[in-house]
Amino acid sequence: REQRAVAVERLDGVTRERFLRDVYPRRKPVVLTGLELGTCTTKWTTDYLSQAEGSKEVKIHVSAVPQMDFLSKNFVYRTLPFDVFVRRAAEVKHKEYFLTEDEKYYLRSVGEDVRKDIADIRKQFPILAEDVHIPEYFEKEQFFSSVFRISSAGLQLWTHYDVMDNFLIQVTGKKRVVLYSPRDAPYLYLSGTKSEVLDVDNPDLEKYPLFLNAKRYQCVLEAGDVLFIPALWFHNVISEEFGVALNVFWKHLPAESYDKTDTYGNKDPMAASRAIQILDRALKTLEELPEEYRDFYARRMVLRIQEKAYRNDDG
Repeated sequence: REQRAVAVERLDGVTRERFLRDVYPRRKPVVLTGLELGTCTTKWTTDYLSQAEGSKEVKIHVSAVPQMDFLSKNFVYRTLPFDVFVRRAAEVKHKEYFLTEDEKYYLRSVGEDVRKDIADIRKQFPILAEDVHIPEYFEKEQFFSSVFRISSAGLQLWTHYDVMDNFLIQVTGKKRVVLYSPRDAPYLYLSGTKSEVLDVDNPDLEKYPLFLNAKRYQCVLEAGDVLFIPALWFHNVISEEFGVALNVFWKHLPAESYDKTDTYGNKDPMAASRAIQILDRALKTLEELPEEYRDFYARRMVLRIQEKAYRNDDG
């Protein structure tokens, strides 16, 4: 048995007007091709990248295995000069390394003060930012962050969701992205915003039997492709080649809906956080009852939630 797989739709030369009218309201992932992204797609070779931003220090994830897991934290954080990091990330075997000669590297740019500042390529990598034209398919005041990313070939990132809409702009290299609808959350074995199922291609079905019920959406991003990932859609990314990408996040909901302390774009909206706290208190209250009563009233609560909050359409 395998998951049902659906290819993500690819659309060429979509204008801002068409995106906002036809694509955005559907709230489904789509690959946009043929967009004007600036000179980055031709300029950003390893030589150019290393020279452009020089030897400023960057904090990176280093993993001895290709599948990086944010739940078990199977990676270490290390600091390298940017030019050294770029050259190492582009190698398959390393002469110099932290853990093993075939370790994988991953850079996710962050703000100057991680607790207060968001990632913004214009601030952290100003020279490279001049080479990029970000498709402005949202209002300027909706902009949240622009996250610069570099990955070793073969690196796979854990399945997770973000609470803001985003464009994943593949500047160089090739990525495979597997996505799951928010509707399939019950099958993804969640721990916070992340799924426990790391290996989406060969899942442990004894441990995660429901995972096969999730409908898998999939696409391959070539250099110059832009993937629209709506908020709450789960995504799992494999870098098939060494590559450079840029994520642009923007606020789909009114600004006051979001947690002001969120610098990564992955804290649940304020109302959702409050609802979860209330639910936790309700479940604690049920513990005062014997098991058969607890079971009965918990089932009634689930029915109330389904009746009041679930959407009826196929979505």
